[in-house]
Amino acid sequence: MKDYIARRVHELYYGQDLNCARTTMTCLSELFDVPVELQTFAAAVGLFGAGGYRAQCGLVEGALMFIGIYLRQLGRDESEAVKACYDYAAEFETRFGSLRCRELRPGGFRDDDPPHLCEKLSCETIEFACRYMARLSGREGKVPVAEG
Repeated sequence: MKDYIARRVHELYYGQDLNCARTTMTCLSELFDVPVELQTFAAAVGLFGAGGYRAQCGLVEGALMFIGIYLRQLGRDESEAVKACYDYAAEFETRFGSLRCRELRPGGFRDDDPPHLCEKLSCETIEFACRYMARLSGREGKVPVAEG
């Protein structure tokens, strides 16, 4: 799974120039074989620190959006999805230290930053999200591995 995520994140960042939220949703969609509608991807266009405002991290937002999609597919109700999102945010903050882009981004922000500076962090947070979702679905220890 780790190698797949690293390869896909790199392809999505440098081949398609996707933002972190869209990259997260794409990887989770592929790993869990759950389609995400184009309109949903369009809605995530500004979810990279609130359009670059450096607020909530797109790595968090993309995973939260996918949790809602995934739990709906599993037949769970909205209250379960809301609780799962809350719990995910709490666990993410404990593990990574923040939910905010300006605090998570390696080295902060500078005008001369290279693109996709969060590639390594993206891989770590997508793997974290994958394990969290496997627990949600009762498949803990059976994290999916996409082909390709």
